[in-house]
Amino acid sequence: MGIAKFIFQKVMGWKIEGSFDPAIKKAVVIVVPHTSWHDFYIGVFTRRLLGVQINFIAKKELFQWPFGWYFKWMGGAPLDRTSGQNNVEAIAQIFKEHDEFRLAMSPEGTRKKVLIWKTGYYYIAMAAKVPIICIAFNYATKKVIINKPFYPTGNIDEDTIILRSFFIGIVGKKKEFS
Repeated sequence: MGIAKFIFQKVMGWKIEGSFDPAIKKAVVIVVPHTSWHDFYIGVFTRRLLGVQINFIAKKELFQWPFGWYFKWMGGAPLDRTSGQNNVEAIAQIFKEHDEFRLAMSPEGTRKKVLIWKTGYYYIAMAAKVPIICIAFNYATKKVIINKPFYPTGNIDEDTIILRSFFIGIVGKKKEFS
């Protein structure tokens, strides 16, 4: 048993339920609920144990010296966030530039409780023509749950109802924000 698996399963007590289809090289991966900075290392362990590249985007300034190499190594892609940019199209372009790119995002857009998700993840998936994969970090059961890919139809209202249904009963690190 590798050290990451030992720490994740035996020390921390977490399990992974589900998997990524290796044929799907590009996707928007939404992680819900996002209630704590602890979600980051749960995600890093999960990514490591699955052996799947999962990426993130961040402002381009983070990719400069001295830490730029680290963010790229961790799967990061720089994004120019100067005003007047169409971020959805810019991110769709990042998908085009890579053979494999699975973009992790939190549709809540914050670690606080929200009733309405931000919609960027949906429009990015539509523009990049990629599926959405829902991942839940359920702190109540200590399970990372990976759902099957969902292909957006273009009807954001109906699709959001379906996507949110994947997360019913999931409890985040901070229960009051779940």
